[in-house]
Amino acid sequence: MEDTFSFTQDDSYNKVNNMVLRVKNEIHKVIIGQEEMIDLMLAGIFSGGHVLLEGVPGIAKTVTAKTLAKTLAVYFNRIQFTPDLMPTDVIGTTIFNVKTSEFQFNKGPIFSNIVLIDEINRSPAKTQAALFEVMEEKQITVDGVRHVLQFPFFVIATQNPIEQEGTYKLPEAQLDRFIFKIKLSYPSFEEEKRILRRFKEDFTNKISQDVAEILNFQDLQFIAEHIEKIHIEEHLLDYIGQIVFNTRNHPDLYLGASPRASLAILKTSKAIAAMRGRSFVIPEDIQYVAYPVLNHRIILTPEKEMEGDTTESVIKSIIEKIEVPR
Repeated sequence: MEDTFSFTQDDSYNKVNNMVLRVKNEIHKVIIGQEEMIDLMLAGIFSGGHVLLEGVPGIAKTVTAKTLAKTLAVYFNRIQFTPDLMPTDVIGTTIFNVKTSEFQFNKGPIFSNIVLIDEINRSPAKTQAALFEVMEEKQITVDGVRHVLQFPFFVIATQNPIEQEGTYKLPEAQLDRFIFKIKLSYPSFEEEKRILRRFKEDFTNKISQDVAEILNFQDLQFIAEHIEKIHIEEHLLDYIGQIVFNTRNHPDLYLGASPRASLAILKTSKAIAAMRGRSFVIPEDIQYVAYPVLNHRIILTPEKEMEGDTTESVIKSIIEKIEVPR
């Protein structure tokens, strides 16, 4: 584990950019491509949010989450959601200690810094609800005792867009708890060839063992604090507000985005600016995060769904119709 960098205050955002590049270099020892997913996952953890990864099996959702966790000197847990999973299997349970003749709380796997939830839509609603309460409050109250989760607390959930039989669809109110929904696609042909060449002699996945820890708790705290200090002009705040407001009166949308979406765009555009070494937000940062922030918070009208339209196309049309502030 390397020591935290030493830069002057004027170089703070160069330092953040340097940290991010080193983390990404470690991740790319294992992961080919998926640049956007990695950027957005880092922006999510730096801005205190949670992310939902959606894609077909086998495109490195789980591997990327595990590899990201390895680059951070924090605690990591993985929970496989299944139809028989109970809330206590996630948050923990109170048991009677015969030796002390007292009840004690045994913490569940959610008590970690980075938690990977595989196939979140495989568990019943009550288990999902228990998870989302922790995600929102970042604390758990059991038998009147409050248990606060340590910083950082970051949930990465995955779900499969196909094979919906036997799954429990996440309600809109619960989807809203995720700062991003990242939709993943297949790698390009060139990326596919690079994957084959990299792993042609690594059937036991030895490469992943070479991933080093890059950031510690203090580094993550440093990044989070400096993201809050990122400057954003008043007219860019109006730009964010206009994008979100236009989802609420768009003829192709049955449901628009809430103020939580505006705040998510604000936070994550600041995170992207810091990750790119800037101390200020530009319109391109806002446009970059608008898609993953909004795509799970808006609902198409039934007519547009039948016509095969997508939420991404609606978001694009909204952005294109608003004058970009300069």
